[in-house]
Formats: sequence, structure tokens, C-alpha cells
Amino acid sequence: MRRREFIAGLGSAAAWPVVARAQQAALPVVGLVRAGSADDEESLAAFRKGLGETGYVDGQNVMIEDHWLEGRYDRLPSLMDDLIRRRVAVIATPSNTAGSIAAKAATATIPIVFGVGDDPVKLGLVTTLARPGGNATGINYFAQEVNAKRLGLLHELVPKATRVAVLLNPANAPIAEITLRDVQGAARNIGLQIRVLKASTSGEIDAAFAVLAHERPDALFVAADPFLTTRRVRVRIAILAASGRIPAAYSLRDCVLAGGLMSYGTNSADRYRQVGIYTGRILKGDKPADLPVMQSTKFEFVINLGTARALGITVPESLLATAEEVIQ
Repeated sequence: MRRREFIAGLGSAAAWPVVARAQQAALPVVGLVRAGSADDEESLAAFRKGLGETGYVDGQNVMIEDHWLEGRYDRLPSLMDDLIRRRVAVIATPSNTAGSIAAKAATATIPIVFGVGDDPVKLGLVTTLARPGGNATGINYFAQEVNAKRLGLLHELVPKATRVAVLLNPANAPIAEITLRDVQGAARNIGLQIRVLKASTSGEIDAAFAVLAHERPDALFVAADPFLTTRRVRVRIAILAASGRIPAAYSLRDCVLAGGLMSYGTNSADRYRQVGIYTGRILKGDKPADLPVMQSTKFEFVINLGTARALGITVPESLLATAEEVIQ
């Protein structure tokens, strides 16, 4: 259930039958905090699927309050305060490092199921991966650890590239800082020059591409940031990259479907499903302290062959053979 629908429903509660009100009040509430946007129905469906695997169905024996940030990380403190004040049963923050950190800082008692791209021990979310030891557990999907691999694959696709632009979202400081660190290190190893561009709004994305049009880098590396990969934004980036004839690399398959050249990373829907499973287990009585942090083991390399042709790029057979998916 969408949060706005939930709030609207409260206003008409007096008209509900007494039994219906009692049943609704008895349902545990899960505060789902997504970094992206409301139109990402696939991730919401995946979260519900995970819950369903543990016997929970939204609106029947659990209520999902779906909150989305659309890159507005400044909303996190007030949102967490609201969830804690109303004593939700679980706070779920899949694919949301900033949200996971904010939730952990806000409460030491309400269970948290996170999805983060960096080491959750280093982020202060858990004591150890095997024994989290507190009120939080979840999944580490290695978004940042694969930055070097993603940059290397982009260089294999565009071997003559020497200058690569890196698009970061400064509003999401944890992801931006780690991405820059990893990419700069990998770039030095393969002899690439890095040009950093920052964007946290649609207007800033347009401004960044105006700089790209002027400076003409050889390729673009888009950070694994939820705002930069929301449906509306990823389509905008794909259109701008295509018009500027810039080969672009992403973390999500959906970005390649939108017209990007390639992606390398873990499966987004599976991450949401896994967070849903752990949320259901906690609702059944398991303690976050006793649930080991899951780690993604499957990585997807996707190439858009049509985009490659449009850019005049000949994809090596070795890369085609290793890609999990080739989009024609």
C-alpha cells in the first residue's frame, strides 16, 4: 500500500465497520523506504514476493507503507522520526545505503532490514556479517566493490578511450565518496583520466551533459546511485548520452534496456526479494542479531548491441561470450 493511500485511508476510518478497523489495526506495519521513485513497480513487486515466500501478503496479514525519496535524502531524518514514533514493526531499506545508515542512527530497537552496496561492518550497521549483533541485518550487494570491474569492462568495449567522465550524486555522500575512490584507483591502473561531474537534480543532469558536450570525453561511468538509476532519470541519461554519442556504463540492467551501452552489477529485483524474505522472517519472530548478512553472489554483465552499433563500436567476441544478456 502506498503511503499516500495509507494516510488518506486514515481520514475515512470512522466509516469502516468495527471488525474491519480491528483487523486493520492488528496488522504489523512495515516501513519500506526506497531511494528511488514510485514508478519502480518491479522493485516493489520483488519485495512483496519475498514477503510472500514467508507467508505474508500486503493488505491481508501485513501492511506495507511504501516511501520513496527520489533522491531527496534530506527527507530521511523526519521520515525515520515518523516511522519510529508510530512504532512500525520493521524498517526495510533495500538498495538504500543512506536510508540504512539513517535508520540505524535513529533507532536501536526497531528491526531494520537493509540493502547496502558497501561493507555493512564498515558502515556501522552490524558487528560482524555472521552475527550482526544488533537490530539490523540484510544484504550486501557489492555495488561499490564491482566499480573497478565495471570500469574495466567499459574500457574493453571502448579500448581507445583515455578520458572517462564519472557522474555522481553528491546528495548521496556514502555512495559518491566510495565510487570516486574506487574508480580513481582503477583508472590509474589502466591509464585513464577521470573527469568528475555531479548531479542530484534533473536540471543538474542537463548541466552535466552540457559540460560533456563541450569537453567530449571518450566514455561515461554512471555511479550506482538510486536517483541516477530511477526510471525517469535513467531514460533521460540514455537519451542525452545517445544524442552526444557517449558510450555509457551503468550498474543496472534496466539502464541498458533504456539505451545505455552496458551494465555490470547484481540483480536489483533479487536484492529486494531477499530483503522481503528477511523482513518476513523477522515478522515471524527471528531476531536481526541472529540473521547473518546475506551477500550477493550473482553478477550480471549486459550489453546493448544496438547501442554499440549506433556508436560505431565493435563488441569483441570475448565480451559477447561472457555477457549474461545481449540486447539486440
